[in-house]
Amino acid sequence: MKLYLESESDTLKLGAQIAQHCPSQQFTIHLEGDLGAGKTTLTRGLLRQLGHKGNVKSPTYTLVEHYSLKDRAIFHFDLYRLTDPEELDYLGLDDYLSHNSLCIIEWASQGGDFLPKPDLIITLSYQNHSRNAELTVSSPAAKALCEMIQL
Repeated sequence: MKLYLESESDTLKLGAQIAQHCPSQQFTIHLEGDLGAGKTTLTRGLLRQLGHKGNVKSPTYTLVEHYSLKDRAIFHFDLYRLTDPEELDYLGLDDYLSHNSLCIIEWASQGGDFLPKPDLIITLSYQNHSRNAELTVSSPAAKALCEMIQL
């Protein structure tokens, strides 16, 4: 599925719609795209839709931010600074993958085979002053989610 995101508002809206239709069981989203492509903005829209009121920053230096919203653990990873995928063992990645957690992973390619297979991959790219989002589904739950998105 390909979407045109004319503005930051559209990117926030896409994140909100993903949050609205995201299944309650464990779900993993990989976010790909160049620096500044809108990965954290999309995550901000998702978290705000789920009730987060504070700032949402990319966890570039902390590697992971934890949010507890609507009786659900949400983990926002940024693996940009990861130098070796084996570092994920030190993070205790398996502990984050509980039965109903939502894992949002920026720069997932840095994690190699240490990461679980994503349910949904969102690739953001520039188009002039706007963005394109390509959603690639890898699970029935992601397919159902994408069928509900309307921008």
